[in-house]
Amino acid sequence: MHLDGYALDTTWRTLLIDLGIRPADALRRAGLPDDLLTSSARVSSESYYRLWGAIEDLLGDPLLPIRLCEAVQAESFSPPLFAALCSPDLVSAAERIGRYKTLIAPMRLEVVRSRERVRIVLRWLDAPFVPPPSLVLMELLFCVQLARMGTREAINPIEVTAPEPPSPSAPYDAFLGVRIHRGEETSVTFLAADATRPFLTSNDTLWALFEPDLRQRVADLNAAVTTAKRVHAALLEGLPSGQVSMDAVAAKLGMSKRTLQRRIEAENTSFQTILRGVREALARHYLARTRLPLAEIAFLLGFDEVNSFHRAFRAWTGTTPDALRREQ
Repeated sequence: MHLDGYALDTTWRTLLIDLGIRPADALRRAGLPDDLLTSSARVSSESYYRLWGAIEDLLGDPLLPIRLCEAVQAESFSPPLFAALCSPDLVSAAERIGRYKTLIAPMRLEVVRSRERVRIVLRWLDAPFVPPPSLVLMELLFCVQLARMGTREAINPIEVTAPEPPSPSAPYDAFLGVRIHRGEETSVTFLAADATRPFLTSNDTLWALFEPDLRQRVADLNAAVTTAKRVHAALLEGLPSGQVSMDAVAAKLGMSKRTLQRRIEAENTSFQTILRGVREALARHYLARTRLPLAEIAFLLGFDEVNSFHRAFRAWTGTTPDALRREQ
């Protein structure tokens, strides 16, 4: 989990306006402050996905991923895009995005190379929060668009996989030059010759000026990870399996229970406060975004029975899980 959130830079505002969407409308629909995009701000993965869902709703276009990729311009300053276009080729670009993408989105890239092929795999962070399918598609399409922007050639991948292929598929097949197949991983594969084709936008001198700043941003984010945030991440992973005790979390973080408690208290919080916050956030997510029965949600949150979940949820929110689900 990328614990300090993700940057929404001014590029978002430009793209929304290009799509004909008022930024304030999208932010309001996502339940975010109206002025969030007027300066650099950081949001959680859940808020990031909510904003994307709001854009989908407002635009009402099943081809949103294609429209966004076509709207992205090389001169739009987004750190990963800049890092990529200054690269010598697509392989280097994907590796750079893999290092800096987590500055602005809950995902990372892995590059798998062989003699004949280069496969780029997209990994989504911060489970159990799941990215909207259209966001997954946009990132896949962007890998292809990036190759075309850098080389100024009509490069097509040789294979694309996604957990939820689009419907209708024809416009996406036409954009990619290949059909998207259903697969467990989100990936796009190129011929090695295409993936190593030189980028006309390559600029080592300019990259040398900006790389230290990007590297420092990543270092600053990592340094800002508090013990409370590490506990938050460990609980997110451990709740479905019932690993919610302080002993279990301390072992996972490689420290004693006493040390963990001392560090949390030094940050003016408590283990139970963090646990309650994680459970409430996940409960709201499951109720609003899934159709899971309450018994299963209670289990995923580490409760032994549904009644315990009901009592806890009312204490957190002043309402019941059923009432909140009906409102959503």
